[in-house]
Order: sequence, then structure tokens, then C-alpha cells
Amino acid sequence: QVQLVESGGGLVQPGGSLVLSCSASGSILSIVAMYWYRQPPGKERDLVASITSGGNTDYADSVKGRFTISRANVKNMVYLQMNNLRPEDTAVYYCKFRLYTGVGAWDDYWGQGTQVTVSS
Repeated sequence: QVQLVESGGGLVQPGGSLVLSCSASGSILSIVAMYWYRQPPGKERDLVASITSGGNTDYADSVKGRFTISRANVKNMVYLQMNNLRPEDTAVYYCKFRLYTGVGAWDDYWGQGTQVTVSS
């Protein structure tokens, strides 16, 4: 079993910053990649950022230049630095780990979500 725990959400004013953290524990063989998703109220869950175990990153256009994803593989942790936050960034943020489960096989594991609210 693998458990993911997120932290760092909260209420912030427009233009402010937050750092989200996500740690994984349990039976972890090896990490393929780590992701951050978000789900605004009444909308679908969308990919925000991703990072491979080798450090390659990718971002949704809406957050490029404002958000930074980083990881600490040894600690099985992934972070999302969010700067210059906007009201439209309000959402529940979820982390996901893609983990190897065997030769050529992997599974996805999700965190429970953390609320980020950007409002004055």
C-alpha cells in the first residue's frame, strides 16, 4: 500500500504565494513521475504540472512562469511553489505519484487533496 499526504493549502490574497507539499509512504519500488492536478468548483480535474524522476518538468499554459514543481526523490516528496496567485487558481489541488510496480508496469496513487483559495 502507498499513502500520499498533502499539505500547504489555505487562503491567500491575489498576488500572494503558497507552497504545496506531498509526501508518499509505503511500498515504493521506484518513482516514474510525480504530478499536481487541480479541480475548481464544478469543473473537471486538470493537470497543472509534472516532473519525472529525472527532473524533466512540464506545466499547463495557465501556470507557466508562476508555478514551479520540484521533487526530493530520496524523501519521496513533491512540491508546488505557487507565485502570483490569481482567483482563478482557486481549486482543490491533488498530487499523484506514478510508481513502478514491476517490469514495464506502474500504478497511479492520489493524495486526498488540499484546498487553495485565492481571494481578497
